[in-house]
Amino acid sequence: MTGSSFIVVLGVRFLLVILFLPFSALDKILNFRGAVAQARSVVPSGAVSTLMLLAGLAVESLMPLCILTGIADRLAALVMAGYCMITALLFKQFWATGDFWAGGESRGRGLFWDFLKNFSLAGGFLLITVGGVTLSGFLHHPLASTHPYDAMSQARSAGLEGNAP
Repeated sequence: MTGSSFIVVLGVRFLLVILFLPFSALDKILNFRGAVAQARSVVPSGAVSTLMLLAGLAVESLMPLCILTGIADRLAALVMAGYCMITALLFKQFWATGDFWAGGESRGRGLFWDFLKNFSLAGGFLLITVGGVTLSGFLHHPLASTHPYDAMSQARSAGLEGNAP
């Protein structure tokens, strides 16, 4: 893989995960009480909401590292896709505000765009999960890497085996 290809692949993956690591994970650490309070809006139990927050912190810290390094990146991307969809359904409930169709500014429309952004991110993560491999291939080898920085695997996925240096 050429230096510029490596930088592009790393840059694209970094753009997908930058929201989570370092920013969202760091916010959960620095504002732990506030994050637990937000989780309690979904799960009233303090202990369960704290566990939920710690699980989210683990996902937001570990999965991006796997995606960036290419270690079990397909599984990590699948976990991140699920995480994005679950957090959208739990915390971006635009339909529950009652003001989605109101004229002017509304909390519901703001949440709607955040909801869609979460699902768009999930789509990007799913491209890493199944991009260049069939669903069956993923299910048979879920811990396999896409080898994002390996020139030969890039050539194979592009159908250029004989032309690789």
